[in-house]
Amino acid sequence: MKILLTNDDGIHAPGLAVLETLARQLSDQVWVCAPAEEQSGAGHSLTLHMPVRLREHGERRYAVTGTPTDSVNLGLRKLFADKLPDLVISGVNAGENLADDVTYSGTINAAMEAALAGIPAIAMSQAFRDNGPSFEAAEQWGLRVLEPLVRMAMAKRTLVNVNFPALPAAAVKGIRVVRQGFHDYDRGSLVEATDPRGRPYFWFGLQDAEHTLGHDTDLEAVEDGYIAVTPLQLDLTDHAALGRLAEQFGA
Repeated sequence: MKILLTNDDGIHAPGLAVLETLARQLSDQVWVCAPAEEQSGAGHSLTLHMPVRLREHGERRYAVTGTPTDSVNLGLRKLFADKLPDLVISGVNAGENLADDVTYSGTINAAMEAALAGIPAIAMSQAFRDNGPSFEAAEQWGLRVLEPLVRMAMAKRTLVNVNFPALPAAAVKGIRVVRQGFHDYDRGSLVEATDPRGRPYFWFGLQDAEHTLGHDTDLEAVEDGYIAVTPLQLDLTDHAALGRLAEQFGA
């Protein structure tokens, strides 16, 4: 089984090292193609107005001077020109990717790029709190999550989002398969200041957003100490609204 690994924290991120260790227990054919620098919050952006470079960092390890989407796109085209990989895993992200934050996440959207190419894809993230990032839960529970997912046949244009709680491995309560939650709308703080040349600038804050917990969402699962496993699909169509919209246009 050929596995391609990527992330949005960059080629030297500790979470990627955790993911490499996990992936090599699943297969001896593992490639890495990740951004050269941190690209958190890059979403599904693609570099179109400047060249992108591919740099080798050892056997089957490459960095891309672009976004997570660039990394997957270029990796598939250049490293797997003859045969696409069997699986793409993105992560392990330093910080959770829950609810509607998946739309911003470079980690999730790297997996989405693989799903668009018809490849089974998994995104993995590790929540952490004020004491800083610890990947212990992902390290100890990662294989227990990955092995069933690898065995499962995924539908086309889908991916699986996995979030580990901010707990020591022994304190993790188990695994829950849950739906995507939604935050109350709060995009955090906005800092406005002036640079040394007297020009105004703005800096988006990263404060925690308030959210409404549902009894079966990824938000609640992680908050309660469980690993959240959430299937996502690329079809964003509101199917329930198709008939109502058609009526408005006389169709």
